[in-house]
Amino acid sequence: MSYVAVVTGATRGLGRGIARGLASKGATVGVTGRDPEALDGACAEIEAQGGKALAIVCDHRDDAQVEAAFAQVKRDLGGIDILVNNAAAVYGEDLVAPGPFWEKPLRLAEMIDVGLRSNYVAAWHAAPMMVAAGKGLIASISFYGAISYFHGPAYGAAKAGTDKMMADMAVDLAPHGVAAISYWPGFILTDAVKALPPEMIPDDLRAMLPQWETPEFTGLVLDALYRDDKLMEMSGQALIGAELGERYGIVDLDGKQPVSYRDTMGSPHIPFTPATGQKS
Repeated sequence: MSYVAVVTGATRGLGRGIARGLASKGATVGVTGRDPEALDGACAEIEAQGGKALAIVCDHRDDAQVEAAFAQVKRDLGGIDILVNNAAAVYGEDLVAPGPFWEKPLRLAEMIDVGLRSNYVAAWHAAPMMVAAGKGLIASISFYGAISYFHGPAYGAAKAGTDKMMADMAVDLAPHGVAAISYWPGFILTDAVKALPPEMIPDDLRAMLPQWETPEFTGLVLDALYRDDKLMEMSGQALIGAELGERYGIVDLDGKQPVSYRDTMGSPHIPFTPATGQKS
C-alpha cells in the first residue's frame, strides 16, 4: 500500500528521521522546512531509502506559507494520507538551562505558536483532503512532558495542549474515517547527537545513549499504525511509540526494542468521549 505523507519541520532531527523511516516503506514524503538546502538533503535521503520526495519551503509561523504548502501538496501529490506534525520552535540551550521560567528568555513561549498552534493550522489544511478521501492519519509529536515536569511550563503547555487538541480533532474526524493521535517518542538519537565527539558528551548522558531511539523508528511505527485495521479504535489517544513498536513487532535499526518511560515519567491521560462522558 503506497501513500502520501507530509512531515513538518523535517530538515533535521526527529522530523528528518521520520521522513527516512516512512520512505523506507515506500511512501511518497513531502517535507517542510525553512532551509531549501537542508530540504534538498532530506529529499536525497528519502529517495535513497526508496521513497519519492517533495521539498516544501515553509515557515510554520506564517499561515500564508502553510496555506501555500498544502496547496502544493494537493497540486503535486494529489492529496495526503498521513500528516506528521513535528515542526517546533525549540531553543535548546535556553530550554535545558537551569532556573525557573521567568529567568529564561521569553522566546521559549514560541513553542506554543510553532509546536501547538502550527499543528492546528497544518491539520486545518490537511483535514479536508483526508475527509474527501474518507481516510487518513494526523499524528502530532508530543512527549511525556505533557503530564510530567520536563523543560518547564512552555514545553509542557505545548505538549499537553497537543494531546487535548488531537483528542478533540478525533471527535470531529471520526465520522469521516480519519484518525488523529498524539505520538510520544522516547529520547532521540538524532544525526546531530550521533555526530558529537564522545569527549563532548557528559558521562551520565553517554551512558544513556544506547537506550535512545533512532528517529527512523518513529517513521516505521507510524507506517504500521496507519496500516492497522484497528487504527480508528486508537484515534484520539496519546500513544507511546515504544509500546506501539512492541505491538507491531518493530525493533529499532540497531535491533533493540525501544524503552517506554511510562513507569518513570507517567502515562497518557485517557480522554473522555463527549457522547457518553466515559473513558474511551
